[in-house]
Amino acid sequence: MIWLSIQPATWNLLADVREILSYDFMRSAFLAGTATALAAGLVGYFVVLRNQVFTSDALGHVAFSGGLGGLILGVPLLAGVYVATVAVALGMGSGADRGRGRDVSIGIVFVWVLGLGVLFLSLYTAGHSAGNGTLGVAVLFGSILGLQEPQAYLAAAAGAIISVLLLLVWRPLLFTSLDPDVAAARGVPIGPVSTIFAVLLALTVAESVQAVGALLIFALLVTPAAVAQRLTNRPSVSMALSAILAVGFTWAGLVMAFYTPWPASSYITGVAFSGLLAVRLLQRAGGPGRSSC
Repeated sequence: MIWLSIQPATWNLLADVREILSYDFMRSAFLAGTATALAAGLVGYFVVLRNQVFTSDALGHVAFSGGLGGLILGVPLLAGVYVATVAVALGMGSGADRGRGRDVSIGIVFVWVLGLGVLFLSLYTAGHSAGNGTLGVAVLFGSILGLQEPQAYLAAAAGAIISVLLLLVWRPLLFTSLDPDVAAARGVPIGPVSTIFAVLLALTVAESVQAVGALLIFALLVTPAAVAQRLTNRPSVSMALSAILAVGFTWAGLVMAFYTPWPASSYITGVAFSGLLAVRLLQRAGGPGRSSC
């Protein structure tokens, strides 16, 4: 194992950073992880604001089923993940409806794709060697430390594109998220804006599969945004803080995984949860509250 030959961490942070980045797989992981976390933090702010946490969870399972289904059909894993998540996101609707009917529809899709995922995993493992059966685990829980350089560049490009597109529509998206009725009265095209967000959410979920996996997607999409919205009421500041926290959680998880034999996704989710827990405990103890400036 590579980690057995790695020098232990020291108090010389610069030397430790050089040691970490001297490995190709870590440079690829940081490149892909940073871009993925940035996109997830930005999109995740609106996921929490629009109360679409359940939607992102369902899309995570769609990514799992779509990836395995694509492999069965001879399609590359990521192609299946992206196509399935975008198609189902559009099929579930733009997300403009906020009533019980939307949750029921998403719940039905959730159960359906989860059943398909189990079927596809069984079919895939039955038709391949036992060693290839671990691919399903990688899709579920991520394999960011196993990314090759071309995969890292692809993830970085996808993350950058998602982030730029989100920033281009963030003002009308914020307006429709806070008060859709007033936004409609002001002439904001709620349907197209919501559809664009649905696509961006689907793309972000698909991209994040490599980092934290389909089952742990909340770590990057929801937790940083939840922490940020507890700390400030200002939308622009909260959105930026969400992105910064997502990147910070990812970096911390990658560093921890570098020095131990355990998966990076477990550390990323653990650090993110610890951050949320710490903020909640501090606020309950009378610490710094939510800032409005």
